[in-house]
Amino acid sequence: MDFRPIERASEAFQQSVTTKEIQAICQRVFGIDARALSATELGAGMYNNTYLIELEGQERPVILRVAPEPGRQFRSEHQLMRNEYASVPWLAGIASLMPRVIAADWSHEIMGRDYMVQSLLDGVPAPERIGDYPRTLWPKFFLQMGTIAKAVHAVRGPHFGPVSGPAYPTWSAAVVASLEEIAADVDSLGLDATDLREVAAVACHDKAVLDEITEPRMIAGDFWTVNVMLDAVAPEPVITGVLDFDRTWWGDPEADWTIYMASKKPGTERDAFWESYGPRPSTAGAARRSDIYLARHIGAIRLERHRLGNVDLVPETYKEMQDVLGRLQA
Repeated sequence: MDFRPIERASEAFQQSVTTKEIQAICQRVFGIDARALSATELGAGMYNNTYLIELEGQERPVILRVAPEPGRQFRSEHQLMRNEYASVPWLAGIASLMPRVIAADWSHEIMGRDYMVQSLLDGVPAPERIGDYPRTLWPKFFLQMGTIAKAVHAVRGPHFGPVSGPAYPTWSAAVVASLEEIAADVDSLGLDATDLREVAAVACHDKAVLDEITEPRMIAGDFWTVNVMLDAVAPEPVITGVLDFDRTWWGDPEADWTIYMASKKPGTERDAFWESYGPRPSTAGAARRSDIYLARHIGAIRLERHRLGNVDLVPETYKEMQDVLGRLQA
């Protein structure tokens, strides 16, 4: 097998699997006679290890995604791959854009990690392709992003919280639990989580405001440009695929990372997102909830920066959080 893993330090969060494990996975999924000709690790993802696998006798490669070992996962990122798998039936409205799940294995019989084999999406990652177009065409891309986000957010769910559980009876309970999990993860790194606990206390105090959200809707969790594929030859941006729905929730769409990112850089091409998505709520309660959601995003960013070794950027999250707390505690 031609194996091309990404070389990383031994202390790095992501650690490659072996050729023996990849071959065993191929035989389990495609039959005892299956043989992987090559496995190339793809570097775009920052959580799972992702490989492009070419199989003998098959024209089209497949994608192998391998989750981190359970002991390396944060509480707030527990079993994300299983959460994505549970989300697939709920995302039927955008199924034509998503990779097909060929196999998923939580048994840990081959290795002590979850893995999923998926079909290869057509197209080129949006960050690599969008720059080929003049900026005058970028609004067409964000218009499509808004349409996809609207379709996801229209899906109604059975409970609040992660799709695969735990389930919460109210939105406030789900939000407070998430903030407390992130705070515990920050503690586990030896960092100060006081600000996150202060936000959790505000969220607990503001239960009535959070519980104005009574209908759980699908929250994509991580849907933005890095998880989008574009047509390789189209004369204008055309989305051909979307991927990595492992952070899905049931709750308020306004809490979605997608909304956070779409609302950044107003007055730019991103404004086209709202043309297809529709207007945001503008009540006092919505503004209050928005700051609580922003604090949760900042906490998650703090964890990710530490995990990726970007420790010099971690202090920025404390300043950003103080700005949010200043508004919430005013």
